[in-house]
Amino acid sequence: MSIVKHFGSNRSTGAHSLVRHSPAMLIFMLLLASYSVIPLLWLLINATKTQADVMSTFGLWFGHGFNLIDNIKETFSYKDGIFAKWLLNTFLYVLIGAGGATFLATMAGYALAIFDFPGKKGILATVIGGIAIPGTALVVPTFLLFAKLGLTNTPWAVILPSLVSPFGLYLVMSYSRTGLPVSVIESARMDGAGEFRIFAQIVVPLLSPSIITVLLFAIVQTWNNYFLPLIMLNDPRWYPLTVGLNEWNDQATGSSTPEPIYNLVITGSLLTVIPIIVIFLMLQRYWESGLTAGSVKQ
Repeated sequence: MSIVKHFGSNRSTGAHSLVRHSPAMLIFMLLLASYSVIPLLWLLINATKTQADVMSTFGLWFGHGFNLIDNIKETFSYKDGIFAKWLLNTFLYVLIGAGGATFLATMAGYALAIFDFPGKKGILATVIGGIAIPGTALVVPTFLLFAKLGLTNTPWAVILPSLVSPFGLYLVMSYSRTGLPVSVIESARMDGAGEFRIFAQIVVPLLSPSIITVLLFAIVQTWNNYFLPLIMLNDPRWYPLTVGLNEWNDQATGSSTPEPIYNLVITGSLLTVIPIIVIFLMLQRYWESGLTAGSVKQ
């Protein structure tokens, strides 16, 4: 018993000493934290400045007054409140695109993990290939296809491509293989439950960590989507925030008649970041469990 206690105390002391005597790791983590926090801090500070202060004061310190509320009001009122329209468009694309992508990835991932059917290996190879291909490489072929169908410059040109999530499908499939007790599913079938009832009442609750993680990935990807709507849309009324704010930035830096709206671009960018931060904080407790889904067999 004393040997065990002595060994345990040595392990505890060793672990603490490793943490205490790692200044290089501490400096490295501080650098990473600074790399992540400083841009957000710059955005927050400059959103409180007037247009003149943005151009004349140090970026990481406040200006001569606190103008955040006025900047927010001006951002929502500029050009007949087009920013609010872009914000609603972004929420629409996220709600339908990210929500639909999560739903389809959950159903398809569960089916690939549990059921055996002809062509399963070919579908799995296609999914893995879809993960390897960057989304930007498919934008131009997608545009040509949607142009033939007459869907360009409509919300469907942004929503329909967002419904495909190969990585989300693979994540759900990996979690289903290790996190779903097949015996429970078989027992439900023997009791007369249909496949849709099993999926809704048994599978979805058990897959909730991976579903939340896929949803979070899909929300971030759709919210930050820029290249696809830039190619597909030419009507500002259907722009998401990413394309709309870039248009404002082009107006501010135009070579012919630039408009001094840097303060609105910065404030709009801050308002764009806030919902994503809130979503991350709300879903944080599901993050680690979902990311490690399928990595360890039990």
